[in-house]
This record gives sequence, C-alpha cells and structure tokens, in this order.
Amino acid sequence: MPDRPGDQWDRRVANGLAFLRRRLAGDYEVDEFGFDPDLTDAVFHPLLRLLYRDWFRTEVSGIEHVPVDGPALVVGNHSGTVALDALILSAALHDKHPAHRYLRLLGADLVFRMPVVSEIARKTGGTVACNPDAERLLGGGDLVGVFPEGFKGVGKLYADRYKLQRFGRGGFVSAALRTGTPIVPVAIVGGEEIYPMLADIKPLARLLKLPYFPVTPTFPWLGPLGMVPLPSKWLIEFCPPIPTAHLTDSADDPLVVFNLADQVRETIQQTLHSLLERRPDPFGP
Repeated sequence: MPDRPGDQWDRRVANGLAFLRRRLAGDYEVDEFGFDPDLTDAVFHPLLRLLYRDWFRTEVSGIEHVPVDGPALVVGNHSGTVALDALILSAALHDKHPAHRYLRLLGADLVFRMPVVSEIARKTGGTVACNPDAERLLGGGDLVGVFPEGFKGVGKLYADRYKLQRFGRGGFVSAALRTGTPIVPVAIVGGEEIYPMLADIKPLARLLKLPYFPVTPTFPWLGPLGMVPLPSKWLIEFCPPIPTAHLTDSADDPLVVFNLADQVRETIQQTLHSLLERRPDPFGP
C-alpha cells in the first residue's frame, strides 16, 4: 500500500526528532579526519539530493564498477566554476551504490583555509589532497575521490569545456600504487554549464587571493542570484576499474606513474565524448 502524503511528513518529523536527540545526547561518531556520517546522512545528502535528482536530473551509469567493499580511488574530471561536481558525485554514488558507500573527497588546501567551508568539508568526509591522507584512507578500506585537474579544471573558460586539463604529477597514482588500490575513472557531464565562465578577472583574483575570479552570464551582474546554478542535464558514468596490485613496486617509478595517469585521463576524456553524444542538449530533459 503506497504511503499517503501525511505518512511521509510523519516519517520526516520522526526522523528529524530522532536526529536532534542523537545530537543532543552525543550519540554519534566522528572519525579521525572529522567525518560525521550521521550529520552527512541527515542534513547534507538530503540537500544535495534535491540538486542532483530534481534540479540537474542526474543519470548515473556504471555504478557496478565501484567495488561493493574495500578501497578504490575514484578519479573524475573537474569543472563548473564552483566545484559542485565533487559534492554531486559523492551524494549520487552513495544513493545509487548497493552498499551506499561514502566517497571520501580530497580537496585543495584553499578549501580547508576557508571558514565554514572547511568545517563542512571535514564533516562530510573530506580531507586535504595529500598522499599521506589518501594512503591512510585507502589503507582503511575507504572509497577516495580525487580530481587531479584541481583549480585548472574548475576555473577553465566555457570555450574549453570538457577538455581535460593536465593531471599534475600523478600523485593520486602513487597513492593507489602504494596501497594496491584499483582506480575507477568517472566522467561527469553537466558541470560545465551550471556557471559558464566567460572571463577570468585575474587582477581581482590576485587581490582576493583566489585562483580565479569568474565572470558568467549571471555573475556578478545579478549579485547573490548569480550563484544559482543553471539547471543543466547531468550524466555520470563510472568506468571499469584499472587494477594496480601488480604494480605496487613501481610507486616511485615516474614512467609507470605517468603512463597510468595518462591512461586514466584518456579513459575519462573518451567517456566524456560519448556522454556528450548522448546529451546533445545541455538543458534538455
């Protein structure tokens, strides 16, 4: 028998009261990185769910390539002027995965120097993008998410959309090799259109100590309203995992690291091309 509208609200109220009781009683756990699964499930994921499911109409494919248990390094393309893609990926993976796994995101130093943003990042499972933290998480059996393009990907112009930027020195590959962790490439289409970046005011960015200062069709012209993301259609596809257990002795070999990083990058780029063919209209149904 389907739920009546009143039943749904009753359940939400009951869940909300139970959450408040847990918080007031201190009946929740936070790990050594600051991750708070209770707060993530009760507050952050429901908000992100409204975005990825209802606003962006996200379709997820290839979720079977994400391991049911044990560690994996999920490597994605970065875009969007504001890095919503990392948060959307984390929430969508958790909801769609049969084991409802959490994705522990690696973020730039700037994220963890910003008040409020730093606390939210820690509470939702994020940590600084450095090899020691990545290796500790992978060694503990976690799913770790990384975006090797960094700010080069998030802050690129709309004219360069879906063209992957350099992957740096491949530090993420070294972390995977040292722990024998499979690498799961993931391609995300949709993020480039939420805040199409038409220009970057570099002097203003330097003044504010930001990696870039974006000009979009709505920002800064509309003020705070310019921060509302455009409702683009999103497609997320997880690719088959790339094993690394046979290469653990090559973690410090630059040639092996570079070749593997290039393989991951090329896999994501080709998958982006196929997804764009499936989604000819960025704002279609």
